Amino acid sequence: MDNSFSSLITSANSILILLSDKPSFDQVAAALSLYLSLGGIKEAVVSSSKPMTVEFNRLVGVDKITQELGNKNLTIKFRNYPAENIERVSADVEGNEFKLTVIPKTGLTSPQSKQVELSSSGVASDLVILVGGNNDSDFSSLNTEDLSGAKIIHVGIKQLLASPNKQIMSFTLQVSSLSELVATLIKESNLNLDGDSATNLIAGIEEGSNNLTGQGVTADTFEVFAHLLRSGGVRQQKGGLKKEYPQGSIPTAPQPAPQSTPKDWFEPKIYKGTSVS
Repeated sequence: MDNSFSSLITSANSILILLSDKPSFDQVAAALSLYLSLGGIKEAVVSSSKPMTVEFNRLVGVDKITQELGNKNLTIKFRNYPAENIERVSADVEGNEFKLTVIPKTGLTSPQSKQVELSSSGVASDLVILVGGNNDSDFSSLNTEDLSGAKIIHVGIKQLLASPNKQIMSFTLQVSSLSELVATLIKESNLNLDGDSATNLIAGIEEGSNNLTGQGVTADTFEVFAHLLRSGGVRQQKGGLKKEYPQGSIPTAPQPAPQSTPKDWFEPKIYKGTSVS
């Protein structure tokens, strides 16, 4: 059986990309880019157990990262309504439409519409991709029973230390950053690589490799970086506004403001010399 990354993606029906509980910028950029590359090819979800913070806002599509593992099931909850007030719940189909009726006990009121809370849950994914992390304990979501039937693989620049009761296949390569590894996997698997994904991966490589100066940076790193630029990726400035200068000008340090001209500058001057005997 072919267990290459490409074949696992191809054979999967639905994919869950799971970030570690404390993801780095490089890891989020890599996971998000992998998710975007699967768009239109596979049903995919990218999930984090913690909400995204402001440091990740410059990544394209960061709003696609959810704290839910899937949306297989719809859950209906009545907020601040005692369950003991309900006599029974009936379900019917009327004109091809599903109808749910909540019947309260005699003398009690039914839940109000403002108390209804809808949420999605349940994992339909048959392939889970762990991004980053050092141990399987870095992924608290792995403990849910919803993932018990899914195949789990790991993508990282370090081998994942897994518990003996967990079968996790690891795709590990010691390179400059996780974004470099994911960029390579996307290319080798013939997945979609648009400008947004390439831009995220460029930012991830720069962060993960300390602007291409860190350990693990090789000639291959620069080849991957060039490939991302040719694919429409853009290098972003980290914070601050970019100053625009006229073409051909040379930016210099700000010059001090000129001092005002003295009032007597243009008045006639009388100079007195000394006599020489």
